[in-house]
Amino acid sequence: MKFYCHPTCTTCKKAQQWLEINHIDYTFINLKETAPSKEMLMKLMKQSKRPLKQFFNTSGQLYRQHELKDKVSDMSTEEAAEWLSKNGMLVKRPLAIKENNFTIGFKEKEYEAVWLSAEKENTK
Repeated sequence: MKFYCHPTCTTCKKAQQWLEINHIDYTFINLKETAPSKEMLMKLMKQSKRPLKQFFNTSGQLYRQHELKDKVSDMSTEEAAEWLSKNGMLVKRPLAIKENNFTIGFKEKEYEAVWLSAEKENTK
C-alpha cells in the first residue's frame, strides 16, 4: 500500500494507527515531498466517480490561496490531476492506494470496508 500523508497531520496519524493495529503493511510517502503522479490521480478520479473536490484538501492554506473553491467545479479531470500532482499539500489526506483499491481521508468504517476486505481477499 502506498500511504500518502503529511507527518504532522492528526488525521494521517489516526489512519496510520488503524493500519498498524490491523496489521496492514504500508509505505509512508510524505505528500509535501512527493505528490502522486498525474496519471495515477487521473486513474483514481475516473475509477471512483467521486466529485473532483473530494480529492482536494479543501481546508488547506494552498487551496484558499489559489481560490480553488471557485475553480474546481469547472476543472477537467486532467486539470485537477495536474494541480494535485504539482503540489501534494493540495491532496486530501491521507490517500491510501493498493492495487485497484484506494481511500481518501480517514473514516474508520470506510477503512474497514476497503482495507480489511482487501486483506481477506489477499489471504485466500
